[in-house]
Amino acid sequence: MIQLNPDYLIFKTGDGENIPCSAELVAIELMGDAVSLLDPEMIRNASAAVLHYFKTELGQDSVSVGEFSLALERVLRGFGVKINSDPEVKDSVRVAESDLRELAFSAGKGFELFFFPHLRDEMRRKLDESPHVVRFNGLRGCVKQIVGAQRWSQRCQTLNDQIVDYLRTCLTTESKKETCALVVL
Repeated sequence: MIQLNPDYLIFKTGDGENIPCSAELVAIELMGDAVSLLDPEMIRNASAAVLHYFKTELGQDSVSVGEFSLALERVLRGFGVKINSDPEVKDSVRVAESDLRELAFSAGKGFELFFFPHLRDEMRRKLDESPHVVRFNGLRGCVKQIVGAQRWSQRCQTLNDQIVDYLRTCLTTESKKETCALVVL
């Protein structure tokens, strides 16, 4: 087998073809005419972030064009760029969402003691929907609520890291399929 260039992914098309291609070139193709409005360095950084996510975080060398498109959209929004992706792509990728702030509120005064079991139950419920992506929103607000902090502190950062690690562990132990991604915002 020929080794894949480190900057490449194998893209699965809707036709069932597998095409090795540079993540940056695919990002440029997906953006179409809007690419001329963006800084080339931003496009490089965004495509590199998405490439890193799939290759390093998820350990995948192949990805569907829809999954790549959604991840690229998320990164570009993080850079402050508003993107409206193709509705057909969004429909092909199922995303299960949950709000961490609501979970923290429902845990009540039990703080971490009751929060983590609620979090695992929520992950199970979301995975039962057979999504491609499980997205948890409101991490920062959730952490500050549990800790009871007005400002971000080292204790907040520690709990933040524990929640993300716990979600990763839950995903690997509870997921019935290997292609489910986790996004924590």
